Parts: sequence; C-alpha cells; structure tokens
Amino acid sequence: MTLRVALIDDHQPFRERLRALLDHDPDIEIVAEAGSGHELLDIAPTTQMDAACMDISMPGMNGIEATRRLLAIHPRVRVIGLSAYADDHYVEAMLNAGAVGYFTKGDVGDALLEAIHRATIERPYFGPDISLPVGSSATGQTMAVKAAPDADAASLGANEMEVLRLIGEGFTAPQIAQSLTMDPPMVDVYRRNIMRKLGLNSDAELTQCAIRMHPNAS
Repeated sequence: MTLRVALIDDHQPFRERLRALLDHDPDIEIVAEAGSGHELLDIAPTTQMDAACMDISMPGMNGIEATRRLLAIHPRVRVIGLSAYADDHYVEAMLNAGAVGYFTKGDVGDALLEAIHRATIERPYFGPDISLPVGSSATGQTMAVKAAPDADAASLGANEMEVLRLIGEGFTAPQIAQSLTMDPPMVDVYRRNIMRKLGLNSDAELTQCAIRMHPNAS
C-alpha cells in the first residue's frame, strides 16, 4: 500500500533533502509540499494524505498549531515533528498536538521512514537524540520506539562524520556547507548533534575530538 505523505517546512533546501530521502522508498508518494502552516491548511481539505513531516518552527503559524488544525481535518494522519532542536518541551508540545513522532533535522534517515510507516499515538517513534517522554502525564504513552545511540562515533550518521572530518581539517562552517553542498544552517544542526552524541561541551572539545578521530587531517 502506497503511503501519501506531505512535507511541510519553510526551508526549501531541507524539503528537497527530505524529498530525496523519501523518494528512495517505493511505498511512499509525496502528494503535497507546503512552506507554512497556512499554506498547508489551504491545500489540506482537498489533499488526501496518510502522513505529514512537520517543521516545528515556521513563520505565521508554528508546526504545533498546524498539527492541531491538520488533524482536525484529517484525524488519521500520522504527523512526524521535525526540528533543529531536541528540547523536551517541543517534543511534548508536538505529542500533545497529536504528533506520533519527533526527529531532529540532523537525524532524518531510515528511522524516519520507519516512523512514517508505523508510528502511532500508542507507539510513537523518536530520533536517537530525543529524550523519551514515556509515562508522561502530558502524553499518556506507554510505549515508544527510538534508535539507541552509542556513546562513541558509531552513533554518528554519514553526514555528521563528514562534518566532523572537515572540522578536524580546519574548515569553517561556510566552507563545510560549500564542500558538502549543504545549506549553512544545517552545518550548525550537525555540529550540535555531534556534540550531544559525543558528550562534548564546547567548540574547543569538538575540534580536539575531530582532530583525534582524524589524525591525518591537515
């Protein structure tokens, strides 16, 4: 069965990256894209969808309110929250609005595809750097699924490893973005995720770690 998915994000380069990921799944059809909550609600009444990847921070109407309004139109849509931030209050706010999953933008990958296919209110899916609000009175969930992060570089995705390598080679954020054909704000997302996953507390520690892991960097 083909799943009809909508992509809602005001950042077009990220939407394109997300579309490229979803296009690799033969069971997913992207039926709509929107750059704002208001744009989504304009097309929602005439667009059938099974899932929606929803940016949290958008101008005019944030993803939390857009989720509430979308589910008022299509109650069975699986909404997956996407954000640059892993803060607990954003996660809980999205779940309270009716979302069934939450991922940071630096961690979208196969786990997101799995969430689009399988996540439910009773069994939400989360990215590896999201704290699970299991048993929270705000959510009422009794079960959750997430990728288990390792305490070392094995927890880093391919893009994160590339960013880390270039940091070790002395590249600046704009140079990393150009080298990896990546939008500059995404470099900051990857940097934060790397620091969180590796337990680093400063840019200096990040640089030292990058050099240590890539000793042949120039």
